[in-house]
Amino acid sequence: VQLQASGGGLVQAGGSLRLSCAASGRTFGRYVMGWFRQAPGKEREFVAGISRFGTSTYYADSVKGRFSISRDNAKNTVYLQMNSLKPEDTAVYYCAAGPGPLLQVGDYEYDSWGQGTLVTVSS
Repeated sequence: VQLQASGGGLVQAGGSLRLSCAASGRTFGRYVMGWFRQAPGKEREFVAGISRFGTSTYYADSVKGRFSISRDNAKNTVYLQMNSLKPEDTAVYYCAAGPGPLLQVGDYEYDSWGQGTLVTVSS
C-alpha cells in the first residue's frame, strides 16, 4: 500500500491541526494504521494507532487526551486530529501501515510508510 500524508503546517501553541493520510489500493481495510513522529535530533516515536475497522485505538502517553486517531475505510484515509498542541509536538509526522492484527507501537511492525508532513508549533 502506498501512503500520502498531508495537513502539516505552522500553528501556535494551544491550536489544532488535522493530519490526513490517503492510501492507494483496495486493501486499506486489511491494515492496522499508525502515526509516528520524529523531532529534530530525536528518534522516531509512536504517536497513535488504530485497528483495521477502527474499533480499537492506542495512544502514546504524551498525546493521550489531546490527539485522536480515526479512519474512513471507504475513503482509504486515516486521520490524526491534534488539539492543544504544544511546542514539544513539533516534528515530522509519518503515517504507516502494518499487517496487524494487533496494534503495535514499534515502527518495525509497520512495513509501509508515507513521506511525512511537518508540524511546527510555536510558543
